[in-house]
Amino acid sequence: MSEEKSYHMTPEAFRRYGRAVVDWIADYYDRIESLPVLSRLKPGQVRAALPSGPPVKGESFEKILKDIDEVILPGVTHWQSPNFFAYFPANASGPSILGDLLSSGFGVQGMLWTTSPACTELETHVLDWLVDMLGLPAKFKSSETGGGVLQDTASSASLCALLAARERATGYQCNEKGCVERLIAYASNQAHSSIEKGVKIAGIGRKNLRLIDVDDGFAMRPDALAQQIRQDREAGRTPFFVCATVGTTSSNAIDPLPAIGEICRKEGLWLHVDAAMSGTAAVCPEFRHIHEGMELANSYCFNPHKWMFTNFDCDCFYVADRKVLIQTLSVLPEYLRNKATESGAVIDYRDWHIPLGRRFRALKLWFVIRHYGVEGLQYHVRRHVELAQEFASWVEESDHFELATKPPLNLVCFRHQGGDEFNKRLMDRLNRSGDLYLTHTTLSNRFTLRFCVGQTNTEARHVAQAWRRIREAAAKLESE
Repeated sequence: MSEEKSYHMTPEAFRRYGRAVVDWIADYYDRIESLPVLSRLKPGQVRAALPSGPPVKGESFEKILKDIDEVILPGVTHWQSPNFFAYFPANASGPSILGDLLSSGFGVQGMLWTTSPACTELETHVLDWLVDMLGLPAKFKSSETGGGVLQDTASSASLCALLAARERATGYQCNEKGCVERLIAYASNQAHSSIEKGVKIAGIGRKNLRLIDVDDGFAMRPDALAQQIRQDREAGRTPFFVCATVGTTSSNAIDPLPAIGEICRKEGLWLHVDAAMSGTAAVCPEFRHIHEGMELANSYCFNPHKWMFTNFDCDCFYVADRKVLIQTLSVLPEYLRNKATESGAVIDYRDWHIPLGRRFRALKLWFVIRHYGVEGLQYHVRRHVELAQEFASWVEESDHFELATKPPLNLVCFRHQGGDEFNKRLMDRLNRSGDLYLTHTTLSNRFTLRFCVGQTNTEARHVAQAWRRIREAAAKLESE
């Protein structure tokens, strides 16, 4: 009788091809500077290079890797390039990649403590570490009334904060009967779009989100917030939630947390603080002023996958009172019941976010913190801020460019004095060159270029080279 064929990859083949993939990644980082930062492909080119149907018989791994080079790589925008200055950093690192590889190897489903105790307990421990590392209030530790959980993104964290705030404000009746009250949420008009999406998903409704005016530095005006809350109460509405931002996406503006927090405390509103990129800066004591007022917050989030060398996805979400979050999100069907949960002695993170299932994300974050140490993380954050501030000084000294706002950390918003159309053409020309990648925003109704320093391997020479290329491209445009 013939032996039944297995279609699985053998351990020997896994070792061989695993080494090949690690070598490919290492080579990729060695040559990444030679690749155009922004992909030059046109829509549909990747799909056109792929077979119309799946293979009937399995293909060799060598052929798969060959297609990575020939089909996939040309369609990649290189977020890990040291010449990537667009959007925000999404910086990976060797320790993070290896931690993620181990997570994939374990393949655990960490929905309950009992389904993998290490998945839960390492996560709790690392998140407690980060409270101390960022100088956050002790109430966010698991040993106090609150605690932290890893989410995929700040968008999910903000949604969970909205839901918990909604249930607290309605005595948990929205979960039971649906939302009928006219609940009102608040954020600045510079807040991330995830807040608008969150109020829609949470059933609050976009019309019940108040976007508060900002000051000259694009930070929320507490007086405007207080006035709007007062007007809504007088109209019979129920204010319940405020999102303050530490480092807005457009300009890196930092909302005044102490003043906003006092308003929320006085009015009984849930204060959520979104520090998606900028929160990492607080690993340096000299930047912890960005967290002044956090003692008044009910929840907080930041993304290690933006500036803490931990590859996507990894968001740290903290609450000051975990009971509210758990009561909001907990559902316990019979098939999830177990002795550990019933003992009340463990954390089941399935009750702390939207999905039931969860990966072992804590491994990569743990690897990063242990590899770099607090000292190593501080070094790189300080260096990025120094480089951004140096770039800003060059802009200020220029006769042709100007700052749109004073940069607080590692994001510089600037523009050429030639006007909106000139800046659009300048950005397009630079991005088409492949030498660097910039994105834009609108500040004070003017087209503004954004230069964000934060990629893992960005050095002084990359920033200096980018400034030279920007000036050269502008000079050519001026002469046309």
